[in-house]
Amino acid sequence: MEGIEGESSEASRYSLRPSRISNEDIIFCIDSDPESLCEMKVTGPNGRPATRLDSIKQAILLFINAKLTINPDNRFSFAVLGKSASWLRKEFSGDVESAMTALQGLPTTSSCGHADLTSLFRVASHEAKKSRAQNRILRVILIYCRSSTRPQHQLPVNEKCFSLDVLYLHDKPGPDNCPQEVYDALVDAVEYVSEYEGYIFESGQGLSRILFRYMCIMLAHPQQRCTQEHLDIPKSLAKKSPPAEAMPEDVTSAPNQ
Repeated sequence: MEGIEGESSEASRYSLRPSRISNEDIIFCIDSDPESLCEMKVTGPNGRPATRLDSIKQAILLFINAKLTINPDNRFSFAVLGKSASWLRKEFSGDVESAMTALQGLPTTSSCGHADLTSLFRVASHEAKKSRAQNRILRVILIYCRSSTRPQHQLPVNEKCFSLDVLYLHDKPGPDNCPQEVYDALVDAVEYVSEYEGYIFESGQGLSRILFRYMCIMLAHPQQRCTQEHLDIPKSLAKKSPPAEAMPEDVTSAPNQ
């Protein structure tokens, strides 16, 4: 692009339109299926193996504390997913103690056999309009734990008004499990509703540290993200071999005179 007469070439080429990064309203929707009680490969404080739900609660509190440190004006609410989604705590709040109380009351249900995300998306669309009226944006973080139940939704999308992130914890593939098909359905859901770039991560290893790592990546503000295919964090901490010590040059003794 050529420079405009009377202006420097650099100013006309590299000027950027200023934009405001909005505060976030974040809905955590946590799977209440019995598969959320599967054991992780880590021991809890009582000496017993921690469950997925135990690790999910810890990861959410880690996220909330970090997110409030970044911006104390962020707010959070909580929902649960059985056969469909329902509120656990509808009011958005930035109070950590309130979040801990909500998570302590997180229920688990009998096997659902069905997961309909329609109600979650409808609620999120409604709340997103209220957030937008306050110059905020809304994001849903769905934590899903079913290895053989593909989520469904029946919601015509006229406009994408909120963003969706997904953490998927599952069992290994087997005769009764189809985690790849479930994951593909979750990918479709992210692409279907997300206003900004939505991230989706999965793990079948049963390691809490992987869950915490993914939750930390989701701290990234939706308006400031690169696409997931270009995401290259966290960096691997490959061991570097120490540089070889310089060897002294060979010294040839002078012949006896």
